[in-house]
Amino acid sequence: MRAVENALGITITDNARIIRNIINGIQYVQDHVIHFYHLHALDWVDVVSALKADPAKTASLAQSISDWANSSPTYFKTVQGKVKTLVESGQLGIFASGYWGHPAYKLPPEANLMAVAHYLEALDWQRDVIRMQALLGAKNPHPQTWLVGGMAIPVDPNSQNALNAGSIAFLKELATKAHAFVEKVYIPDLLAVASFYKDWAGIGAGVGNYLSYGEFQNDNVSNTTNVWLPAGFIRNKNLGKVEPIDQKQVTEDVAHAWYKYTDGDDKAKHPWDGETNPNYTGPKPPYEFLDTNKKYSWVKGIRYNGLSTEVGPLSRMLIAYASGHKRIKEVVNMVLQKLGVGPAALFSTLGRTAARGIETLVTAEMLPVWIDDLAAKIKSGDLRIHNNEKWDPSTWPKEAKGFGFHEAPRGALGHWVVIKDGKVANYQCVVPGGWNSSPRDAKGQRGPYEAALMDTPIKDPNKPLEVLRTIHSFDPCMACAIHVVDSNRDQIIKVRVV
Repeated sequence: MRAVENALGITITDNARIIRNIINGIQYVQDHVIHFYHLHALDWVDVVSALKADPAKTASLAQSISDWANSSPTYFKTVQGKVKTLVESGQLGIFASGYWGHPAYKLPPEANLMAVAHYLEALDWQRDVIRMQALLGAKNPHPQTWLVGGMAIPVDPNSQNALNAGSIAFLKELATKAHAFVEKVYIPDLLAVASFYKDWAGIGAGVGNYLSYGEFQNDNVSNTTNVWLPAGFIRNKNLGKVEPIDQKQVTEDVAHAWYKYTDGDDKAKHPWDGETNPNYTGPKPPYEFLDTNKKYSWVKGIRYNGLSTEVGPLSRMLIAYASGHKRIKEVVNMVLQKLGVGPAALFSTLGRTAARGIETLVTAEMLPVWIDDLAAKIKSGDLRIHNNEKWDPSTWPKEAKGFGFHEAPRGALGHWVVIKDGKVANYQCVVPGGWNSSPRDAKGQRGPYEAALMDTPIKDPNKPLEVLRTIHSFDPCMACAIHVVDSNRDQIIKVRVV
């Protein structure tokens, strides 16, 4: 939407901007909590160890770090009983794939039991709070109500089929519930777990370059300047300088990716000139090892100003911190102080994980603010949700180019569009997973995942838990990073899982 709006010079309405901010905000909060508990926590938490915990001591631990209501010995004993039933049945269900008993686990049994209990609580919590997304966006995680020029959801205080005082009150109720869990469960758990793994503040740094397009618009035009989360680029871990974003510096390299460019694979292309031509040259059955000196990935090598660059919550928090964002500086400094580490610890696997929690808290704090802004607009009589001034393609220029930026939960998402004669002539999206999982480029620069894994200590090569910790800290999404479609529906590649 933003790319087309940029190309055609369309300004959205106040209500559309605010609703987009709320949708993006609750997606951050829900997605980050899901990631911490359900996709990443078990890299640090030994579920089976929780069976050895004393529920009374677990309750004391939980009560010492938070006043969350579910912290009684009876509550933790009940959770322990559920885990015990799973273990004794031999069918661990949702906990079946862990490396339980791995020597890299450090938490005491009571901390493990507390984390497992909150893992289960988060399942119910996230299912409830994401109703905000359903109300405003109709679908999660891909909202259906966004339109070029605004939103498709009606605003009318006198209609039960539109956003009204009742739905605003419901949004505020869910936002309050979202914030309470983040403040009283997620952040205390994050700090408790991190305190046992401070050595990971020196592991998994990666490439040292960080990019954010900025997000949560403060006006109806700017996508990168007047935003609540600032845009910028940090080079080589230098927090003393945040460079402005220049979209012309984004390129896609296919030197080590299974694609081909019509004019040669040794030169990167800007997305406006981008091509996606699959060219698989990898191993054939029986699938011997990849030759990483050649092409070895379905992900393009995405670069900014020619540099391998990380995107995501850590990038956003670093850029906000270095840009002087008052609230984010306060929370970052609080976390660093509680853990007894300095700002350098942010450049790590642990820092990446902590940054996601920090971002969740500050975003959860903003949800009621944006909802109040929306309520004030409705109360003032401003019900405009869409700008249709340039809805007629016959009024468009013969050719137009545009770009639209969005900071998705996983990081920088860019869309570039070329419109000719009222039709899309070229379209490229550069997604967060593509930035972080990039292969090496023509210069031999490693992508963020690859660089972050260098020198990672591994206690048991057959159970590489430490590798999972770093990769999961990025919140990987390979389905987003790779977009290959065969119009004939032929098999492009067969992947064998070993």
